[in-house]
Amino acid sequence: MGLREATATLLISSTAGLVSCAGEPVEVEQLVPRIVAVHPFDASSFTQGLELEEGGTLLVGTGEYGESRIYRTTLEGQELASAGLEPERFGEGITRHGGHIWQLTWRGQVAVKRDADTLEEIDRVPYPGEGWGLCSTGEELIMSDGTDTLRRLDPGTFAELDRFQVTADGLPQENLNELECVDGDIYANVFLTTDILRIDADGTVTAVIDAAGLPNNAEPAADHVLNGIAHVPGTDRFLVGGKRWPDLYEVELIPAQ
Repeated sequence: MGLREATATLLISSTAGLVSCAGEPVEVEQLVPRIVAVHPFDASSFTQGLELEEGGTLLVGTGEYGESRIYRTTLEGQELASAGLEPERFGEGITRHGGHIWQLTWRGQVAVKRDADTLEEIDRVPYPGEGWGLCSTGEELIMSDGTDTLRRLDPGTFAELDRFQVTADGLPQENLNELECVDGDIYANVFLTTDILRIDADGTVTAVIDAAGLPNNAEPAADHVLNGIAHVPGTDRFLVGGKRWPDLYEVELIPAQ
């Protein structure tokens, strides 16, 4: 998405203790990314979705009208396949689930289902509201729409199954953007900030990752912000990037000092 009208406000203090839906106190970890490697990235990509496949290839979904596409690349920067959207479609989050890839559109209210090997379109499914981020738990899809609510979706049909609110200290957390599902948790970029939230299955924030220390080497622009987090399968590492960032950071999450 472009620079939206909303201003993201993260309502968590560095010492906050949260309360779960069951009323039990939940400690919020304060984490920062430690860079372990830097990979080249296409600086023309207005990154909306990021996911690392089991084989080590990277899926990237991009936005902006007239530029939106999904492509597969190596971590060394060799593009392997690409599929575009119509000029009137603004691409958003992507995720792979088995043999298919789902791609959101911002205000187009349609999700594109693609063949995971070829990236060719198979189907289109309508949905209400905006589309921002998307990830697969292996059992279902999780979708963000810029509000404080996440949606659970059927991975085969994209039918909505449920919605749940994301809260910190009982306060709703809005502007949830690009998503990554990892071992029962959901990681969410907070739009227009350098924060990433770790959210449990009940919608409670359990960690705040302050990524302000990652160098933003994009050309100066208000919406060339942090966006995109992808788990590295089989490790505790993540790939983190941004909109038109020329670098993709491979990081470990460590306690903040």
